[in-house]
Amino acid sequence: MTASSSPTATIRPAIVWLRRALLPLALLLVFLIWGPNLRQLSLNVWLGAIAAGLGFSCVALAVYLTFRVLNFPDLTVDGSFPLGAAIAATLITAGVNAYLVLPLAFFGGAIAGMTTAFIATRLRIHSLLASILVTTGLISINLRIMGRSNIPLLNVETIFTPFASTFNGWMLALGGTNWGRMSNNILAILTFLILIGLIKWTLDWFLHTELGLALRATGDNAQMVRALGFNTDRLIILGLALSNGLVGLSGALIAQYQGFADVNMGLGLIIAGLAAVILGETLLHPRHTAIATLAVILGMVIYRLSIAAALTISLPLPGGGKFSIDAQDVKLATALLVLVALAVPHLQQRWRSRRIGA
Repeated sequence: MTASSSPTATIRPAIVWLRRALLPLALLLVFLIWGPNLRQLSLNVWLGAIAAGLGFSCVALAVYLTFRVLNFPDLTVDGSFPLGAAIAATLITAGVNAYLVLPLAFFGGAIAGMTTAFIATRLRIHSLLASILVTTGLISINLRIMGRSNIPLLNVETIFTPFASTFNGWMLALGGTNWGRMSNNILAILTFLILIGLIKWTLDWFLHTELGLALRATGDNAQMVRALGFNTDRLIILGLALSNGLVGLSGALIAQYQGFADVNMGLGLIIAGLAAVILGETLLHPRHTAIATLAVILGMVIYRLSIAAALTISLPLPGGGKFSIDAQDVKLATALLVLVALAVPHLQQRWRSRRIGA
């Protein structure tokens, strides 16, 4: 029997196809189970989930940079996100232009990331512990910046305000009252698409420059990068500054979209970022950087849509009750999703090793 006609060679393509089709099949099964519940959601809810996903997509890009590009586990995300929101909310309520606070929020997040990288590279403290220390310290810093735990942004000028009334008038003229109710979410989606598109293009361009290529190589083979004359510690500091700067920018965008900034709004955000990266890579299987950044953005949008859909689950139980997912269950469900996604490749590798050993 030739190698090409062996059972292993015949079965392997089928296994690969099954792995790629597993997620779409699972999504189809889930839709069939609670499709009637999904139809109860208004279009405005779906638009709100898309807008939130686009607003959080900078977090997904940041997690992609640290975990995939730099291979640097960084939990500073949970602190730099409310830091960006705190800077934006405090300055906007003080009368600063809403667009001018965006680079300041980026700069604040970048400082947080640089602090984590400095502790990890110069003081030789483990990256996870360094990021936990910075995140813990940022809780007090954010409270100092805000002066209280929550700042509302309901009656102030945001990045959406200059266009809100005109856009609402267009929507009312185009589709009546129903479209008028959706104008805020549609305006947010269009605004975020422009901003995220510019950020993605800039990030793709940077990662293909000489410095960006050295940054990408640092996560793969730091020793080789040092042999080429680059300082890998400085590259890690640059990477974490860029990553957490994007997170701070996302915090400023979400604070203006949601209408408030809260000191606890970044709690567990790193898990959501990981979920977005895993979902995007599973769906698109990116082979180069431009597709990878697009994949994580789509992954975050899909993640937010999944949350909106999951909150509609209501399945009958044998005893007469109903099973449903509440808002407080979302973090647990996300953590389990990330756990499974991270564990599956390891289990597959162990399974292959046992078959080879047998």
